[in-house]
Amino acid sequence: MAIIPLYGHEVIRERLLPRIVAGTLPQSLLLHGPAGVGKQRLALWIAQSLLCASDAPPCGKCRECRYAQDLTHPDLTWIFPRPRPKGSDSDPEDIAEDLQDEIAKRAGRHGLYAVPAGTEGIYVATVRFLVRQASRTPALARRKVFVVGDTDRMAQQEGAEVAANAFLKLLEEPPADTWVIATTSAVGSLLPTIRSRVVSVRVPRLDDSAMQAFMADPAVVEALGKADLPAGERERLLLAQGAPGVLLSSTVRKSAVDDARRFIDAATSGNRAELLKLAFVQGHSGARGAFSDILDALTLALYDRMKVGTQRADAAVSSGASRAIDLVEEAKRLADANVSPLLISARLLTDLSRVLH
Repeated sequence: MAIIPLYGHEVIRERLLPRIVAGTLPQSLLLHGPAGVGKQRLALWIAQSLLCASDAPPCGKCRECRYAQDLTHPDLTWIFPRPRPKGSDSDPEDIAEDLQDEIAKRAGRHGLYAVPAGTEGIYVATVRFLVRQASRTPALARRKVFVVGDTDRMAQQEGAEVAANAFLKLLEEPPADTWVIATTSAVGSLLPTIRSRVVSVRVPRLDDSAMQAFMADPAVVEALGKADLPAGERERLLLAQGAPGVLLSSTVRKSAVDDARRFIDAATSGNRAELLKLAFVQGHSGARGAFSDILDALTLALYDRMKVGTQRADAAVSSGASRAIDLVEEAKRLADANVSPLLISARLLTDLSRVLH
């Protein structure tokens, strides 16, 4: 089952495609930008273009393109955060099987998926699997391509140094037939040694026309129809803020929803002690992925608050919620820049109290 087309990002595609055709595309790329803007989908498009057998890639018709679109090409390896392996020294075949199972599920959903849980990561065993695969010759195409999603989630654990060094060597000196396309929504979290070995490309938010085309895709319509989202196009555009992944991840985990409600309750109460307590908890209890979940849940909760205020003709509530959404979006930007969740929470809660209390 083919994944949905890539919507938007024409400027980046027009810049990279001539280099793909000419064979001058850097072999180690880093796509970075806000969460949910389609970095991994863009990386898969680059991978398809690199594997395509046509002189005008990606043709979408050759064997290589068809396999890449189905996520079944043996020379395309897609790695992303997964639950911690049960064994400390997991077999590479176990890692391969786990990734293949999850990729098959994503393919069954046309490539649409929610943000991985904050507890999921790219663990040492997965890095070892990646390095092993990179040493092999291509099975079908002239090249092999690795897409490494959410590279900032490479977890530090026992044995991580050896695996990290092997990954760094792969980025610095990849085999002649190998390309690595890494992505991150938190470029500031990456080690300087990784950033120094890749060519960085910033991926911006989608404009409204690309968002509208994305939301009109039949597979997306089906997926969004099962989510708790506003029905109107304008409201969905406002909610997404140019990041379609926000819509796909709208069924935020219950713990994040509960924490978002605590943020709003603390802000509306004006209780400074409670505000500081809640900010302190964020700095010590959750991973960055979990904190991002809370910010996404806050956007949804504030949108509901704005909608209720509009229905009741309560301008103070609706305008306060609208300004609060802008504050949360700024908090997301700071989180992407690797600012401490504690500092972000303290500032955000103070600002939310000002506009909501």
